[in-house]
Amino acid sequence: MDRKKIEKIEEVSKKVEQEEAKLDILDVLLDEDNKDPIVLVDDTGRKLSFEQVAVIPYNDRVYCVLKPIDKIDHVNDDEAIVFYVDEQDGREPVLLVETDEAVAMEVFEEYYNLLDEQEKNS
Repeated sequence: MDRKKIEKIEEVSKKVEQEEAKLDILDVLLDEDNKDPIVLVDDTGRKLSFEQVAVIPYNDRVYCVLKPIDKIDHVNDDEAIVFYVDEQDGREPVLLVETDEAVAMEVFEEYYNLLDEQEKNS
């Protein structure tokens, strides 16, 4: 294969990779077939992997419950973290940790209610 064809293939491949990297976090969270870990970057640039537990629409916001796969300081192995989807200022949606403990507990309560409802319907 000549050099120009190889360069063209590499160029197309890079564009595909860039498009895949631009996946909207909501698309990833709402994809029922997605079994891949959710990878987030913390304030220090460290990549952290999470298992998706649930997506909870609550009080006009979309929350998600994620269980860390990687060890995180001050988070026990059996704990999960509540995040919310922030879509402000016309930018790409991002996940932020819900820092209001009362709201986080309400989201967990909503999650447990949904689990109970699902059990009753099974």
